[in-house]
Amino acid sequence: MWQLAFGGRGRRRRADVRFLVLIATALAASAPGNLGSQPSRPLVYSATVDALIHPVSAEFMIETMDRADRDGAALVVFTLRTPGGLLDSTNSIVSRMLSARTPVAVFVGPSGTRAASAGFLITIAADIAAMAPGTHIGAAHPVQGSGEKVDETMAKKMASDVAASARTWATGRGRNAQLADEAVRESRSFTENEAVSATPPLIDLVVANVPELLAKLDGRTVRRFDGRTVVLHTAGARVVAVEMNWRQQLLSALAHPNIAYLLLSLGMLGLTIELWNPGAVLPGVAGGVCLLLAFFTFQVLPVSYAGILLILFGVALLILEIKVVSHGVLSVGGIVSLLFGSMMLMDTSTPELQVSLSVILPVVAGLSAILILLVRLGLASQRRRPTTGSAGMIGEAGRALGPLAPGTSGSVSVHGELWAATAEEPIAKGEEVFVAGNEGLTLRVSRKRLGP
Repeated sequence: MWQLAFGGRGRRRRADVRFLVLIATALAASAPGNLGSQPSRPLVYSATVDALIHPVSAEFMIETMDRADRDGAALVVFTLRTPGGLLDSTNSIVSRMLSARTPVAVFVGPSGTRAASAGFLITIAADIAAMAPGTHIGAAHPVQGSGEKVDETMAKKMASDVAASARTWATGRGRNAQLADEAVRESRSFTENEAVSATPPLIDLVVANVPELLAKLDGRTVRRFDGRTVVLHTAGARVVAVEMNWRQQLLSALAHPNIAYLLLSLGMLGLTIELWNPGAVLPGVAGGVCLLLAFFTFQVLPVSYAGILLILFGVALLILEIKVVSHGVLSVGGIVSLLFGSMMLMDTSTPELQVSLSVILPVVAGLSAILILLVRLGLASQRRRPTTGSAGMIGEAGRALGPLAPGTSGSVSVHGELWAATAEEPIAKGEEVFVAGNEGLTLRVSRKRLGP
């Protein structure tokens, strides 16, 4: 009887244990840490590059690809719109793109934009190249970054080198190497229809936006630059937008022709004011900072040294107006030099890289007005008669305290002070006199104001 009773309790205990195990298994299966067995949403990083291709934008794109590799993203999408930029920065971006574990797609959009010059090279080097309707790419002929003219031999070498890179990247992606070469050597540009309908094509897809791009890429097999193939899974992807940090946004904003021109103008103005008022400190510090920022920007832009020299020459002419009597000729020459130097500052035919005339005219007018005002103030200070020392007494009015005769000395009252005085003409007591000069502490006075 005891055995039966014990056996019954044992069976109930085993049943309870099995029940608890089932509950624990169900809880463990539903725990967040064990949801990995279920299919997870693919991760896609999306970044917009709407700027010149320079060290700042290159840093941003490289950091985005690094982040995608660390997080195991399925794809990186760069929405690109740019007039071009530096070849060194372009090579850095493409080099990182070719070695990235994460496939990279470049989308030129939205409609009405373009990816020219450096943007073209980045587009054809990407794993996926897509364009929006109404966009174009191309015109990748290299120019001297400083805006200097180069001889024909050097120009051919530069174009040949960039064309070879373009052919290499296009061939590695299975794209039209011949058209890539023509975009560099002949500065050809291509619309989205021309690019996608070429044989072989220059790009892969024509889509309206990034969501449509992701929808069409789902299940697509991509051939990487090293020959490997990857199947993209982008359906229902979790798209994470990546933006520049505050430092990159600031430096990228500075790398604009209008901003660079304003920084140069403010820098020169600040240093000029500091030279006119030594010890003011603030204008000199602010001007120095503006000039340093302008020089940083000039490393990115195709600057003409002739334009910079004309601007500096114009400022020098306006300042020389104080030393040379030119009856306004120097001022007019300075303003004209400033105007033409500003218009020549960017040596490029690309509108996005030129200083806007709506910025040049107000800056030249304002800078000229301020410098002319400083010149007028300087001339006025030079013409003003002295107010201190013995020279400051000349022309001051006084009154004779006693009779004065030639060859004798007497006393006069000037500024409420008693002075020894001599005169070259008879002066009666109480008569008004004017200081004509001095010899030590003795004044020379007369009835007429002789001073300025």
